[in-house]
Amino acid sequence: MFEFHPSKVSSVKNDVLSGLTVALALVPEAVAFAFVADVEPLVGLYAAFLVGLITACIGGRPGMISGAAGALAVVMVSLVADHGVEYLFAAVVLMGILQITAGALRLGKFIRMVPHPVMLGFVNGLAIVIFMAQLQQFGTPGEAGWAAGTFLEGSVLDVAWLEGAAMYLLCGLVLLTMIIIHFLPRLTKAIPSSLAAIVVVSLLVVGFGLDTRVVGDVASIKGGLPAFHIPMVPLNWETLTIIFPYSVILASIGLIESLLTLRLVDEITETRGRGNKECVGQGVANLVTGFFGGMGGCAMIGQSMINVNSGGRGRLSGISAALFLLAFILVASPLIEQIPLAALIGVMFMVVIGTFEWSSFRVIRKVPKSDALVLVLVSAVTVATDLAIAVVVGVIVSALVFAWEHAKHVQVIAREDHKGSTVYSIHGPLFFGSVTSFLEQFDPALAKDDVIVDFADSRVCDHSGLEAIDSLAERYLSAGKTLHLVHLSPECKKLLRKAGSLVEVNVIEDPHYFVADDALG
Repeated sequence: MFEFHPSKVSSVKNDVLSGLTVALALVPEAVAFAFVADVEPLVGLYAAFLVGLITACIGGRPGMISGAAGALAVVMVSLVADHGVEYLFAAVVLMGILQITAGALRLGKFIRMVPHPVMLGFVNGLAIVIFMAQLQQFGTPGEAGWAAGTFLEGSVLDVAWLEGAAMYLLCGLVLLTMIIIHFLPRLTKAIPSSLAAIVVVSLLVVGFGLDTRVVGDVASIKGGLPAFHIPMVPLNWETLTIIFPYSVILASIGLIESLLTLRLVDEITETRGRGNKECVGQGVANLVTGFFGGMGGCAMIGQSMINVNSGGRGRLSGISAALFLLAFILVASPLIEQIPLAALIGVMFMVVIGTFEWSSFRVIRKVPKSDALVLVLVSAVTVATDLAIAVVVGVIVSALVFAWEHAKHVQVIAREDHKGSTVYSIHGPLFFGSVTSFLEQFDPALAKDDVIVDFADSRVCDHSGLEAIDSLAERYLSAGKTLHLVHLSPECKKLLRKAGSLVEVNVIEDPHYFVADDALG
């Protein structure tokens, strides 16, 4: 019952209407993220417009929505507090340059290294973060941090909860929004159910004069067109040392979140985006945004899910969302400011339900314990810290688990050939994780005087493997044995310091592969 059933067919009507739905939900988020970064609301709104428009035009994933993001805002706040907003604009420009460079160097392909359990943990963790962020709206207006934490994760325990009629009304409107979104597609798919829910709840609040919070209670969104503005910072080495660390962190977080969101949209739409093109698109968007007074941004998983679930598939959906947002800023701010926050909370709750991988509860007992650990760990770290740290932790833990498991797979099978020589056949990769197990399986005292170590079914992966072979050769030579190493690659022979002369070359049978070792320059 929690499944969305988005259309897989792109159409102009679906793209425009889903773009309108996304734009309505973008307003309070962009304002909230601006508060978090300690900048004016229009700085967040301009970022949402410019980043959303440019990535929709030239990015690598049609249908994905980008804009001012909370993961970036929490990094920006210390820069703004210490040096001012002009340094933020300069950092966003440099962030864009770094992202363009990453795309030009085709670094987007490394997102393939993110294992599926990490992806599941990312999705679940982000769904929990979005859910927790909405709970801030159930607090009393005017409390410290209420506006800033509107759509961000925060300490829910610190919220002074609404009471009585105000709480019942807010919960009722949220529930009504969710009911409309869930059941309307069974009646008609002429318009996105999220848009219909926002319109119905807004008319209900205005028509009956219900006393509930609206977008205008967060901040005014009225403004003009973004103007070209060169960041007013000194062009010297000191400025670069200030903004460069922030730019690197912002660029990394932005690309990780964007590429993971791209993969998620790929899975839902059963199409394939272009990661390197998206890196360049994000970079160009942030470069331009920095020169037009915006706070920068990246892909937004919540808004992308709203767009996809509302039928948005093509570039027009992202373009229309950005243009509708600009129209809200220029001419429609009085109307948009009357939208109840309850309607937007209900939309985001449905995004949470649709984003969370409920199947993970079913499969967590069936998958290996290591995968289950990674899934839970990434979810927890995403909630506790941020997305970039969670993904890096997940990839590192997955790599260590992989190394540990493969360390068990190296086997040494001993036999005696027709010439009376002891032959050791090596099976499995030889690398830093498996060298200890590899060496433990040899005993020079039990071997004949002539010993052959056959690497036909093995592969030396790194410097640790080479050192293990050198150590093995030294042990057998010290024991007075004659040692032959066969079926090693030419590169192994070149890199082995002590055992290189023991490698017997067979041009026809010897494998050809490369070893990860700095000695090759």
